[in-house]
Amino acid sequence: MAATKHWVPDRRDMIWIDFNPQVGTEMKNEHPMLVLSPKAFNERTGIVIGLPMTHASSNETNPFAIKFTDARGEVCYVLTHQPKSFDWRKRGARPHPSKQAPAPTFEAARESLNDIISIG
Repeated sequence: MAATKHWVPDRRDMIWIDFNPQVGTEMKNEHPMLVLSPKAFNERTGIVIGLPMTHASSNETNPFAIKFTDARGEVCYVLTHQPKSFDWRKRGARPHPSKQAPAPTFEAARESLNDIISIG
C-alpha cells in the first residue's frame, strides 16, 4: 500500500521504511520502524525519528531489544540501541499493517532508549 499524499507518520506508529544505504552492522533494506517523533515534527521537517524493528529471533537475548507480539500475532523486537532519523518521504515510508505499537511496548522502548542516552 503506497502512502497517500496526506499521510504523515505519527508518534507510536509502526511504518515501513528503507534503511539503505547501510554501513557496518546497521540494518539494511526495508524494515519496520517505531516512530518516536510527533506528527507535527515529521510533517514540518520531512524527517522521522524512530527505532528499527525486526522479527530476527537472534534478538531474544539482546538486552536492548523490546520483545512484543504485533497485531498479526508475530513476535517482533524494537531495537532501542539503534535510533535513526530519516527523510521519510524520500525513503518511501508507508504505514505498517499493524498501525501502532502497543502503548506498553512504546513506553518500554522509550525507557530503554533513555537508559542508553539519559535525556530525561
